[in-house]
Amino acid sequence: MDTHHITDVWDRVFSAQPGPSLWLVIVTGVLALGAVIPRTAWRLSRNAVTIAHEGGHGLVALLTGRRLDGIRLHSDTSGLTVSRGKPHGLGMILTAAAGYLAPSLLGLAGAALLGAGHTTALLWGATVLLLAMLAMIRNAYGVLTVVLAGGTFLLVSWLTAPEVQAGFAYAVVWFLLLGGVRPPFELQGKRRRGGPVDSDPDQLARLTHVPAGVWLGFFHVVTLCSLMGGGRWLLGV
Repeated sequence: MDTHHITDVWDRVFSAQPGPSLWLVIVTGVLALGAVIPRTAWRLSRNAVTIAHEGGHGLVALLTGRRLDGIRLHSDTSGLTVSRGKPHGLGMILTAAAGYLAPSLLGLAGAALLGAGHTTALLWGATVLLLAMLAMIRNAYGVLTVVLAGGTFLLVSWLTAPEVQAGFAYAVVWFLLLGGVRPPFELQGKRRRGGPVDSDPDQLARLTHVPAGVWLGFFHVVTLCSLMGGGRWLLGV
């Protein structure tokens, strides 16, 4: 590969692109909302949130010095991330807290990139993250899900026109911001009905002696604030 080609690829990925029209931003937001609100659509689209959720656990585990043993994604949209290290301490706390926050924080970071005009960088960055996650997947359904997601990002970023790339990127970021809000509310409803006692907030309660309800409230605050802040960036207001 000659230096001219490398420069072309670099410019393509990291140069800023013109922002889309406001109508496209609004339409992609409505489409994302349609993937989050209806229960039938959510049963399918929630798989993408699970990828972000478990990827958040895995990434923070690595960043805090824990050993990541593997990630499993299941067809019922649940997932499991296994890491080794001290069963207590800041690293374990951050790892446990990362899951419910990851989709919204990824959406917020994506909104910042799109607000700065870096559509292609967002698409390629997402592809790299998915490829890195693929190396840690330990079941067939998880491999299939991540390969399909990563392949979609790669094909859109490489083969489609800038307008299509922008529409896809905005739809994905809107979905992460909106989709990140729903799981904490779902978990809250399950807890009211006497649901799971081994959820992330319950683990955090045992690690920190702070009630699980407080952690759940923290998840609500972060996901809703991310939606508001990211939405402002996307809309350019």
